[in-house]
Amino acid sequence: MKNILLCLLLSQRVFAQNMSPVDKVPRHDFVIKNFTTEDGIVLPEAHIIYGTYGHLNASHSNAVLLPSHYMADRHGYEWLIGPGKTLDTSKLFLVTTELFGNGHSSSPSNTPEPFHGPRFPLMKIRDNVEAVHHLLMEDLKISHLQAIIGFSMGAQQAFQWAVSYPNFADRIVATAGTAKTYGHGVVRLEGQIAALTADGTFNNGDYKTPPVKGIEAFSVVWTAWLYSQEWWRKELWRVRAKPGTTFEQVLHNYRTNFISGADANNLILQMRSWEYHNIGDTKGFDGDVEAALRSIKVPFLYMPSATDLYFPIGDATYEAKFINDVTFKPIPSLWGHTAGAASNPEDNKFLNETIGEFLKR
Repeated sequence: MKNILLCLLLSQRVFAQNMSPVDKVPRHDFVIKNFTTEDGIVLPEAHIIYGTYGHLNASHSNAVLLPSHYMADRHGYEWLIGPGKTLDTSKLFLVTTELFGNGHSSSPSNTPEPFHGPRFPLMKIRDNVEAVHHLLMEDLKISHLQAIIGFSMGAQQAFQWAVSYPNFADRIVATAGTAKTYGHGVVRLEGQIAALTADGTFNNGDYKTPPVKGIEAFSVVWTAWLYSQEWWRKELWRVRAKPGTTFEQVLHNYRTNFISGADANNLILQMRSWEYHNIGDTKGFDGDVEAALRSIKVPFLYMPSATDLYFPIGDATYEAKFINDVTFKPIPSLWGHTAGAASNPEDNKFLNETIGEFLKR
């Protein structure tokens, strides 16, 4: 059954993994001592795991940042990387960073007390951006980027970079993600958290064994939002499924293998990071997302998925009006949120061509 899941690319975690051998992408661990979050909590050690592709040139001027999305690792952008794709590692140095809470970077599951499990502090998107800014400046000695490219929560980070560090990159690309999580998105995320935490085994986050039933309930709720309604009506899951696969088998695999092996507190931490995101809350903007969007100085490629239920195209259309130098190119796809990470050949081609043209402009 698990093979069906992998064939279908049923989750964002699949995009991030099983795409190339791990040893092809060096794993680095950058440690920040006494990292202070935006809310004033001090972590004695904050770890940021990241990968690198290609080679940094002598002037440190050929770097591109690709920040990870929900529960992803450093492999999450390989649909853009390599021969025949947009990002040529013979010319560029690519840095792929992993969000707090993914189980590798500092997370509820791997941080000692007093911050283990449910006591791990809220990490906002700005906290992730600040940590990666330290990484680039201190570990890699990179003070400027050719581009920042982000999908989903990576797009949230791309927006935040454009506001917090308006001159740090020459260009910004955001696919299937917005500058703020609006009310409907918060309700969705809270519903998924509620499904997970309703399992008695969860025990307010101090579980002795994984809350399997809660994670399964979370997975089914998440599934309802992943693709478009038309994708389901047309049974496009059959595109990648083995002959004879039934809808019941697909749903069973969503329920039991959607996010197999993930820690419940990690899942919740990243959902909280997602739902609290608002570039208007950046210092100096007093909660005004429109003013923050107007402050973006560099060319910005904004690519929502036309059928995204996580980050609806209406929200993206609203935001694009306030960005001065914006190229607004919706992805014409039925694959919902997953279109922003090239979940099928047509979207892969559209993304690579559009992003490639933008970067060469």
